Amino acid sequence: MSANPDAGFLASLNNRLNLGDIIATVVFFTILMLLLKKFAWGPLMGIMDQRAEMIANEIESAEQSRVESKKLLEEQRALLKEAHADALVIVENAKKQGEAQREELIQAARSEVGRMKDNAAVEIVTEKEKAIAAVREEFVSLSIMAASKVLGKEVSEEDNRALIEETIVKAGEGQ
Repeated sequence: MSANPDAGFLASLNNRLNLGDIIATVVFFTILMLLLKKFAWGPLMGIMDQRAEMIANEIESAEQSRVESKKLLEEQRALLKEAHADALVIVENAKKQGEAQREELIQAARSEVGRMKDNAAVEIVTEKEKAIAAVREEFVSLSIMAASKVLGKEVSEEDNRALIEETIVKAGEGQ
């Protein structure tokens, strides 16, 4: 056979495989890969990078919103506590004011009762003096009538009145 056994193998392989077709396929495949890289792979990766960036921004925005809502929740809780404290202060002030008004009304009522007692006492004294004066007048009239009958003569009314008043005053001093 031939001196080089590998040479026969290559020749038979070359007959079965077309070396020119393989080289052309590799060249076209390389050109296709370069074109895909330039026109498809680059824009596709750019879109993927944009999408990744957009998702990262949305995650960051969501985190900021969460932090902000947590902050707002804390502020609302603080405002609620403050409002509760204010409500307690208002209730306490209302109780104090109600108590003060109650005391004021009690004092006014006591003052009115005292004034009414004083007025009643003054009225009692006035009525007592009127009653005493009326009794004196009646006593004087009866005494004049009795003296007239006892003496049997008419004594001037002025003399009798002076005499009786003097007697009443002396009787009043004797009490």
